Amino acid sequence: MPTTTHRKPGRKAKKSYTLSPESVDFLEAQRKKRRATSISAVLDEILLAVRREAEMARINQSITDYYDSLSAEEMQELREWGDFAMSQFPTEDD
Repeated sequence: MPTTTHRKPGRKAKKSYTLSPESVDFLEAQRKKRRATSISAVLDEILLAVRREAEMARINQSITDYYDSLSAEEMQELREWGDFAMSQFPTEDD
């Protein structure tokens, strides 16, 4: 039977990596600071944060690309819809 690369959600893969002494010291300090159960937990948190940053950068770039692709007419229409939408909110004077 062939092996599969699919993993069950929540299941961790055991890997070995070589790191500089400075990186190991940093991770150990972070483990203590965060009161994490292990350096692996700290690495997971760091990688999750990096992945989130990359995803936000990708989303922001997609938004920028979308607005950069609009014609002047389309931008004006969006501004008018935005002005209309904002006019529907009550003001502090109301």
